[in-house]
Amino acid sequence: MRKACAALVAALAMWPRLADEARAANNAYAVDAADIGEAGSCKIESWLSSATNTDFSFVANPSCVVDPFSFKPVELGMQTNRARSEGEWGTTLAPKAKMNLIPTGIGKLGVSFYAAGAFDAFTGENLTVAAVIPATYRLSETMRINVNGGWLWDRGIDRHYFTYGLGFDWKFTDTLQWTIEAFGQAGPATDTPGTTRPRWQTGLRYRPNEIFSLDVILGHNITGESASWITLGTTIRFPVEGGKPARERTGHL
Repeated sequence: MRKACAALVAALAMWPRLADEARAANNAYAVDAADIGEAGSCKIESWLSSATNTDFSFVANPSCVVDPFSFKPVELGMQTNRARSEGEWGTTLAPKAKMNLIPTGIGKLGVSFYAAGAFDAFTGENLTVAAVIPATYRLSETMRINVNGGWLWDRGIDRHYFTYGLGFDWKFTDTLQWTIEAFGQAGPATDTPGTTRPRWQTGLRYRPNEIFSLDVILGHNITGESASWITLGTTIRFPVEGGKPARERTGHL
């Protein structure tokens, strides 16, 4: 646990980054699953995204699961994103707290709730506030469907949006997982074309063990107009000493 906390502190010090929206999912994926890790576990997610319109984003997202009141474990994260959009650079911090309300299982629906916000790292201005309900239905040990619904308040233009997402995960070998997802936000149009149109992306995850995984993702983003994005991401996990691996507790995914 001490090593995990030290790694998280180092990640925060070394990787300043910006969150375009107050959202965080499984690595760079937009649609979140209902699961969280075991209390005391930590992970560091990071990814690089590049768009065909020259937009760029570098994200680091350290998080830990805590249970201070022995009530319900809560996953606490701090997403930092250093991004270039239309030639201008910015850095945003996006704290997030997520709690599982109904555990997932094969043939039943699991539900969580998370709240998040995004702040300009230099001015401290609160940019967005969001609340999302992720739900996961496990078809089998190797397949699951994730559905997200939530609310986003863009404080810069004082507009409210309904956010949504639908994703499918399939672990088709011992080490490879395929994900496809559609997501978006519904509400008043903005000055940026296409911000209320649905987006999609698909990716392949290579996970040789319980500690490390590598993602390659292709698709579109809410930001960047209609540009295509390619993302390379990694996740390093710090499980609880003596605890059960995540796959043993929640299935193979």
